[in-house]
Amino acid sequence: MAENLAQDLAENPALKNVYVGRADVDAAGDRGWLLGHFKPLGDVRHSEDVEIKWGVHPRGDERSQWVTGEHRTALLILISGRFRVELPGRSVVLAAQGDYIVWGHGVDHSWYAEEDSVVLTVRWPSVAGYAVPASGDEPAVPGRRAENGRPGS
Repeated sequence: MAENLAQDLAENPALKNVYVGRADVDAAGDRGWLLGHFKPLGDVRHSEDVEIKWGVHPRGDERSQWVTGEHRTALLILISGRFRVELPGRSVVLAAQGDYIVWGHGVDHSWYAEEDSVVLTVRWPSVAGYAVPASGDEPAVPGRRAENGRPGS
């Protein structure tokens, strides 16, 4: 694949703005996030407008802290498994492939994987913050990134 890309770039320099990957492989490097403000400047996957996550969650996986003070809109689509999104006063269970939920500004949330699950999340805009610290012993603070510099869940 790399040889083909080098040849294609030589023939068409505009292809430097093309990235081809596998969600399950690429997602492992950034807690599942494939696209967003946290990717390096100049990388076609860098975006201040949107974030996309390929979330692979084993049964029992849960967000360690609620997201509070949300300033983004989010769309979460179930690819496989059974996944619960917790909202203030309400739980939403995504149980069939393609089930989805959208929530907007001001909606605090958390989540729990009732079964091994794969979910696709799209958030906009892409802004720093909401990361659960790597150590797990400090609260998530809007505008602050995790200790490892990577985005939160």
